[in-house]
Amino acid sequence: MNMSLRPFEITPMPQVRLLPDTAPFSAEQRDWLNGFFAALLAAPPAGVAATEPEPEITWHDPALTLDQRMALAKDQPLDLQLYAAMAQQDCGQCGYVCATYAAALAGKSEARLNLCAPGGKDTFRMVKALIGDGAAAQTPIAAPLSMPPTGIGRDNPVPVRFLARQRLTLAGSQKETWHIEFDLAGSNLSYQPGDSFGVFPRNDLRLVDAIIALIGARPEAMITLDGREMRLRDTLTEATSLGAAPDTLFQLISYVTGGDTRLKAKKLAEGEDPDGDLDRLDVLGALHKFAGVKLSPEAFVEALERQQPRLYSISSSPLTSEDRLTLTVDKLHYRLGQRERFGVASTFLDELVVPRQTMMAYVQKAHAFALPSDASLPVIMIGPGTGVAPFRAFVQHRAAVAAPGKNWLFYGHQHRESDFFYEAEWARLQKSGVLNRLTLAWSRDGDEKIYVQDRMRQVGHDLWSWLEQGAHVYVCGDAKRMARDVERALVDVVAAHGGRSSEAAISYVAGLKKSGRYQADVY
Repeated sequence: MNMSLRPFEITPMPQVRLLPDTAPFSAEQRDWLNGFFAALLAAPPAGVAATEPEPEITWHDPALTLDQRMALAKDQPLDLQLYAAMAQQDCGQCGYVCATYAAALAGKSEARLNLCAPGGKDTFRMVKALIGDGAAAQTPIAAPLSMPPTGIGRDNPVPVRFLARQRLTLAGSQKETWHIEFDLAGSNLSYQPGDSFGVFPRNDLRLVDAIIALIGARPEAMITLDGREMRLRDTLTEATSLGAAPDTLFQLISYVTGGDTRLKAKKLAEGEDPDGDLDRLDVLGALHKFAGVKLSPEAFVEALERQQPRLYSISSSPLTSEDRLTLTVDKLHYRLGQRERFGVASTFLDELVVPRQTMMAYVQKAHAFALPSDASLPVIMIGPGTGVAPFRAFVQHRAAVAAPGKNWLFYGHQHRESDFFYEAEWARLQKSGVLNRLTLAWSRDGDEKIYVQDRMRQVGHDLWSWLEQGAHVYVCGDAKRMARDVERALVDVVAAHGGRSSEAAISYVAGLKKSGRYQADVY
């Protein structure tokens, strides 16, 4: 989830480039925006006084709730309030990072209000409220001002071939995790460790057919959506999101019905929850709730959100296998209410797509998540579960270039017997001397739950020694719990073994972040 820019450094002449070259701006617009963020985020050059206080960006933390972020930004200009409304993951799924997407919306160079996939409906509603009631609820996908290189960015994907899948979790695991391989031959795609792979999933035909039956339409009915004519079944499979029911669907229902049904649909469209079931209302659930309401196929499709690409951290190095790219994907499967739910992209990748089938995809360049340019520096990688994906790529790459720097991986999951991803591969890398240390944490194998942050504290002396040798620290995984717990553990290690107060230890870790020695890829 990421875009590849080096962390900025404050120098006598700050050169901050937060805006990626793939963002839909001209070179002149990119230069202006980069200058704007340089003024916003960097200190003024020595001897030059700031003309007015710079706003303090305190909300760029994915662990904060939307309400908390908006409270912190309540007195800020529109662009910064829009920034606070974003999910703060800098995942790149929207084609920007959070700050530059907000700037594009405020500057009216981007009309699409619903691109922040991690923020979902809450972010969309807040963005719409901030920009004004006249904002379009659903803006058709438009070409950017300047197209990025082919295969770079969501607006310019290319066809790739799905090759194979192999299940990583064994019997007894509470999860279903898969190793996925793609053939990039002929796509002209290139990537580096730390980059992400954007895939355009297709909806499950079983879900599509159930929805078509509920609206009483013919699967072969021709529908025009965003200037493209397709069969209704193909449109619902490829072009629309069938997840959480959008406000516009409830608006449509309120327009074509009356009485209490209309009032209830209108309340749902405004974000209220009259029956306490809003969290369970995906598109199919909404149609069941308002069964009997007649919707034309054209109006129904127009009311749906467009299908968004999904980003996955790439788990391979381009140096290990020509024209091959791999992902490590958890299959999302859960029960909500009376129905089983399945993740759209994970079900597509782990079950529906077949070998040699072509699909659309792109590379999302990493944002401040890359190996150090000095290959002699040690790296410490902390990635439980599928968070290990980019670190498989890191270690493969370091092995391929014979990097002299040491490598230390912290990996954790529930059970060693069933959830140890790439165990044989790590063993080979340890035996060859590429992986110098492997520290494991299993949360369900004993009476006491052990997590990676617990192991960090246990080996704190050695961890501090590596930091003093200039090690770069990388974290990948859950933003709201694991990443924050890991950062707290690192602060504790610095305080305990670096002889610092709590305040000084927090400042030390903040310095690691500022210098680019602490990088996170969270979701």
